[in-house]
Amino acid sequence: MPDIDHFSDSENESFHSFDDGEPVPPSQLKHESPSTIQPQHNERKKRPAQPSEPDPLKPRPIVERFPAEEEATLLAESSSLKGSANQLFGKGSFENAIQTYDKALSSCPNYLDYEVAVLRSNIAACHLKLEEWKEAIESAEKGVDCLERLEPLPKPPKPKQKGQDEPAQTTEDDQIVEVDDNLADRIENLQKSGQTIDTVRKLQTKLLLRRAKAKSQIDTWSSLSGADEDYRTLLSPQMQPFLSASDKRQVLESARALAPRLNTTKDKEMAEMMGKLKGLGNSLLKPFGLSTENFQFVKDEKSGGYSMNFNQGGQAKE
Repeated sequence: MPDIDHFSDSENESFHSFDDGEPVPPSQLKHESPSTIQPQHNERKKRPAQPSEPDPLKPRPIVERFPAEEEATLLAESSSLKGSANQLFGKGSFENAIQTYDKALSSCPNYLDYEVAVLRSNIAACHLKLEEWKEAIESAEKGVDCLERLEPLPKPPKPKQKGQDEPAQTTEDDQIVEVDDNLADRIENLQKSGQTIDTVRKLQTKLLLRRAKAKSQIDTWSSLSGADEDYRTLLSPQMQPFLSASDKRQVLESARALAPRLNTTKDKEMAEMMGKLKGLGNSLLKPFGLSTENFQFVKDEKSGGYSMNFNQGGQAKE
């Protein structure tokens, strides 16, 4: 029987794959008064792709929860499907595992943010195994968004400065804590979830590791800078305690290897953009007997900005 509780995305990277035990139905609470919004499952069959996701930082409209008994039944069904998907993952049947996780999502009440995030994280793990980077990013991001309603991620530390050998690591004193108007809502959501901040942080760590790995495989400056931001977030004082020793080592190595790729990709994309602008400029200047060769851009090494000189008849003018 394969060990499906843990898996390794690489020989050097190992972290808990599936959630810490089966989710337990939240303790019975006084339900909110009925509202116009009815509880629903994540109906992926009827609605395979949602055109827009709700902003996790905005207060969510009051949602009427299922009665406790019905919620427990739905959650048990979702957990059973998740267990089947875990077994498929352990056997290397990743496509079938994704389909089964989708069924588990359909059964899980969509207001159970933690349980939904667990399924999103597992789906992201499957896409990583299939090297479906964009799909892995999308799944991980949806999981991150769910957990924002329970405990938002800290802001990543500033990028490392030139000459630093290690990615920047900060202390609590380096970061400014902002007053959060949604704190009361988050505390209530966390209590209803039956989870703790520690369990939420552990799952956030898992999601960031997966999202960063997927983003680092897409060779664009936007994706690579996103991976760099995730690695910096993982190295923040709030998140570091939830990294295993091997994961922390892997994050540091990955962040270090990412730095030269970021610079190379940025320069490449800048050159491509300047080439396109040059072509456009030539087409606009041609009727006036000019070309972009009459304009010289000089980079200021100190500021990184550019100044433009006009050159006509061999004499440059600023």
